[in-house]
Amino acid sequence: MTRASPILSNRAQWLVKLRWIACAGVVAVVYVTSSILGILLNPIPLYLIAVSMLIYNSLFGFLEWRRGPGDSGLDHDIFVQIALDQIAMTLLLYFSGISHNPFVFYFLFHIIIATLLLRGWTPYFLAVMATCLVGGVLCMQHLRWLPVISLSLPHLRDAAETSSHALDEMQTVGIVTALGSTLWITVYLTSSVQRYMHRVRAEVRQKEKMLGIGQLVAGISHQISNPLDGIQNCLRTISERVADDTQLTNYIRMMTEALGRIESTAKRVQAFARPHGLKLQNTDVNQAIKATIAILGEGHAHGVEIVVDEGDVPPVRGDPYTLQEVIFNLCTNALAAMPDGGRLSIHSFRLDPQSFSRNERVAIEVTDTGVGIPENQLDRVFEPFFTTRADSGGTGLGLGLCRMLLSEMDGSIDVRSKLAHGTTFQIALTAVGGEGKKDQQ
Repeated sequence: MTRASPILSNRAQWLVKLRWIACAGVVAVVYVTSSILGILLNPIPLYLIAVSMLIYNSLFGFLEWRRGPGDSGLDHDIFVQIALDQIAMTLLLYFSGISHNPFVFYFLFHIIIATLLLRGWTPYFLAVMATCLVGGVLCMQHLRWLPVISLSLPHLRDAAETSSHALDEMQTVGIVTALGSTLWITVYLTSSVQRYMHRVRAEVRQKEKMLGIGQLVAGISHQISNPLDGIQNCLRTISERVADDTQLTNYIRMMTEALGRIESTAKRVQAFARPHGLKLQNTDVNQAIKATIAILGEGHAHGVEIVVDEGDVPPVRGDPYTLQEVIFNLCTNALAAMPDGGRLSIHSFRLDPQSFSRNERVAIEVTDTGVGIPENQLDRVFEPFFTTRADSGGTGLGLGLCRMLLSEMDGSIDVRSKLAHGTTFQIALTAVGGEGKKDQQ
């Protein structure tokens, strides 16, 4: 069972939204060219194709709305959608004079979208399919197996020369319109890719910043540990001298315990600051979730319901204790976001690979129904020292450390949130045996 990642989980929904715009554009163009300009003598087939597009787009929109955490086949659905779009485009071109219709350029968009959303050889197959559809229609027209449908100007039908000149003008306008809209839509699609790459570069800079802070923290922790050893040795010597004084002995014991806690904290900070020391091994994701819930125990916030949904997932490559630390951090943040109670949901599932990845991934989602995070702060939640809970003791280091630790396990973390509706953090890790996995359609 697979589910799409948050970065590309909306890729099918994005395609559905684009198709609504395309349907509206088809209806508008058919109406203008038939009712206003009189170029299309019989617009009924084109309207029927537009209605068909609306019907299957509504169906795919409903399927995406119903898609749950365990649903699979996202790539298959996208492939079917693009294939149907190509068939619809071919029919639209055929009934509007395909041999002279400049909007044949629009097949370019299907290939760009397929390249963005699908993996492996699928985009190449769709490119071949588009070529065969257009080439097949033109060949059948040439062999007179299909009637040739041409654009026309009914009110100039008796004046052949004038009609021909008017048609040439219309064809010129059509070519310019098709070329211009092609360029503009191409800019939109490529800018979408650019925005995604900007986000990737921002994540790289964030990791570099966290590594710098990690080195600083490790140095401070080391400086703390050295004098602690000297103080503890002094206290042991003093305790031998005052062994007969019960009160002083008790004070020394409490001081020793306090120094022990400081030393433990310093070592813990060093462990966070030096994630390269992680021991990567086959890690059971569901076991890590169970261990985290056991640590939370009865100490979680009053009125919060904890729901765990363990999917059938393979082991991942990671450090089990570090994974528990990350999940625990996310859970404590979620509990803090629900001071008046709510629901904390944790579930695991197979993650549908992103279009540029060949690796099978496993995801863990931690979802709360709390106050949410403002949209303008979502990109900053992983920044060092940035916190939305400064008044309640938040340091702003937890999420940044989580991202740094996950990156050491070849993992990632993403967030989506809506004010007053809650927040979801998604962890993604590479499944054991998933490296270099071949694409499967």
